[in-house]
Amino acid sequence: MFFCSISGEPPQDPVVSQKSGHVYERKLILKYITENGTDPITGEKLEESDLITVKANPKTAPPRPPTATSIPALLQTLQNEWDATMLEVYALKQQNNSLKQELSVSLYTQDAATRVVARLIRERDAAREALASVSATLGVAPAAAANGDVDMEDSEEAISLPEHIIAQIDETHEALSTTRKKRKAPADHVTQEQIKTFTAKHTVPSLHASSPAGITALAISQKNPSQFLTGGNDKVVQLYDRSTDKVLATLKGHTKKINHVAFREHDGHPTLLLSGGADKIAKAWSHDEASGEYIPKGTIRTHKGEITGLVVHPTKTILALTSTDRTYSLHDLTTFDQIYRSAESDEPYTSLAVHPDGTLLAVGTPASTIQIFDVRTGAIAAQLTPPEGVPFTVNTLSFSENGYHLLAPDSLSSVGIWDLRKPKLSHSIKLGDGFKTHKVLYDYSAQLLSVAGSEGVRLFAHKTWEELVRFEEAGEVVDLAFGENGKELWGVSGRDVRIWGLPA
Repeated sequence: MFFCSISGEPPQDPVVSQKSGHVYERKLILKYITENGTDPITGEKLEESDLITVKANPKTAPPRPPTATSIPALLQTLQNEWDATMLEVYALKQQNNSLKQELSVSLYTQDAATRVVARLIRERDAAREALASVSATLGVAPAAAANGDVDMEDSEEAISLPEHIIAQIDETHEALSTTRKKRKAPADHVTQEQIKTFTAKHTVPSLHASSPAGITALAISQKNPSQFLTGGNDKVVQLYDRSTDKVLATLKGHTKKINHVAFREHDGHPTLLLSGGADKIAKAWSHDEASGEYIPKGTIRTHKGEITGLVVHPTKTILALTSTDRTYSLHDLTTFDQIYRSAESDEPYTSLAVHPDGTLLAVGTPASTIQIFDVRTGAIAAQLTPPEGVPFTVNTLSFSENGYHLLAPDSLSSVGIWDLRKPKLSHSIKLGDGFKTHKVLYDYSAQLLSVAGSEGVRLFAHKTWEELVRFEEAGEVVDLAFGENGKELWGVSGRDVRIWGLPA
């Protein structure tokens, strides 16, 4: 057994000096030679070349350290190894139990999925048998797809509007487009100079419940301009008469906040109060002469996502809806049956507007684009995409009454005017980095456009784009409506309906 002449420990890499014959640990003697250049024992001059490597048997195990040569030390070492082994075994057991649980959940999920698939197959087979029975009774052979399924989605009958509905739309389009081209604003319609004198006239406070507070939607009656409809975060629709300052009706039935409200006023038909909400449904109420109250007339439950747009078509017999389920639909306002459902889009629909002539329908998306469809065929007539920038949600749209322009947000802090005859973005109005747009709206003359948002209301002149007036005292305004002949502007802020107009 060798011992290092410097450390006194058995060397791991032993070398021997040719001059003195002493054994050293290589790294120790090399460090000493570097610093002193002599043999540490004899003091003679020593260089690295004077060292000879001692080749020991590679199978020889190094001696135990002194701490492991006593019985207590050996017992402590064994105890430490035992503890480490037990901890590792415990960790493996925990991992094994976790894997067993995951496997159990996976097996249960697979079993449930298998049961659902089996039930759907049974229902499909039953539907096929029923269809075959009906077809045999009527003497009509059902058309089957190549895979054996009846492809209702791709069939012409499933996606086309009924012929009588298309005829109504065409008739309305012809009548309205003819008068639109010749139409001028009424003689007593508000002028741009009068708009500049608008001031706060009236406030209807504390509408709807205080918890959760907030009005979310507004609509004004065209037949009786003193009556207006509101929807709120409290899931309630209210009909209010400004002339008497009374709530005429409190309509319940939604289970989540109201997103949109509207009147359907059509000669020869009952007036309908319409609403669409975050609970995926749209509802209709009308006045019952016998009871003197407003009663439910219909509920539309065809969408699987939140209702984000609700507009009465110019025919006054059709209701259009958009939803976050990536579809839009058309419904008969007499029976409330669905008469059309679009194919699923790549993006959810976040807003809706119908062209004044009734043949075009515009929808906004969270991807900054606006899609315009031909109502009669469901085909895309145009897709409007603003200049590249930070993506934003098109949450509001408004066609001008002359049908030539479309007003919509074109960035996070501006609104754009699209010329539908090109089509292209003809102008963009900057609103400021802090302004968040909630509602855009053209007036009846198509010479005024209004914007409501996080910093109040602003009115601009069409073509010159001059800002005519702004109202910031209301704070955040979420919805807007022009009053009769544009001489008033109505907005909702918090639980209040505010009215601006010509000074008294």
